[in-house]
Amino acid sequence: METCAGIYLIYTVDLFARPARRYNQGMGKREAAADAKAVLFKRLYGVKPDVFEKMKSILQKEFDILHRRGGKPPKLTIEDKLYITLKYLREYRTMESTGGDYGVGKSAVCETIQWVEDALIKDKTFRLPDKKVLKRGESSIEYIVVDVTESPINRPKKTKKSGVPARKSVIR
Repeated sequence: METCAGIYLIYTVDLFARPARRYNQGMGKREAAADAKAVLFKRLYGVKPDVFEKMKSILQKEFDILHRRGGKPPKLTIEDKLYITLKYLREYRTMESTGGDYGVGKSAVCETIQWVEDALIKDKTFRLPDKKVLKRGESSIEYIVVDVTESPINRPKKTKKSGVPARKSVIR
C-alpha cells in the first residue's frame, strides 16, 4: 500500500487469473497464423495473407486432382504443407527440425516441399520473368569494381628445428 497525495493505492494480485497468451503459446500453428496481423504474417512466412490464400487454392486443386480416386489420408493438411514450404524457404531450417515441429520425418518434409514447389510452378501463376525480359530492362549498374589485390600470407618458416625429429631406429 502506498500513498500518493493522500490517496491510498492498493495493489491486488489475482492468484487464479490466467496469464495473458503470448504469440504461439498454447495455440496451434494455424490458429497462431490466423491471429497474426498481415505485417507479422508477412514477416513470418514471407508472403502476404492474400497471396497465401491464392497458393492454398492452387494446391487444393492439385491435391483434388491427385486424390480423385481416393487413397490414404495425408498426415499433413494443405495449409501445413504450405506452411512447411514457406518456413523452409524463409528460414532455411533443417528438414529434421521442421519435421519435428509437425510430427513427420525428414523424407515427408522433403516430399512436401518438392510437391508444393512443383504444383506452384506447374500452375504458372507465380513465376519469375524470362531471361529476355531481364536483359531488355534498363540496368542502373554501369560499372562493377572488384578489389583483387594480393596480400601476403604469414606462414612459419621451414627450418630443421621447427620440425618434429623422427625417432631413429637402432638396429645393431
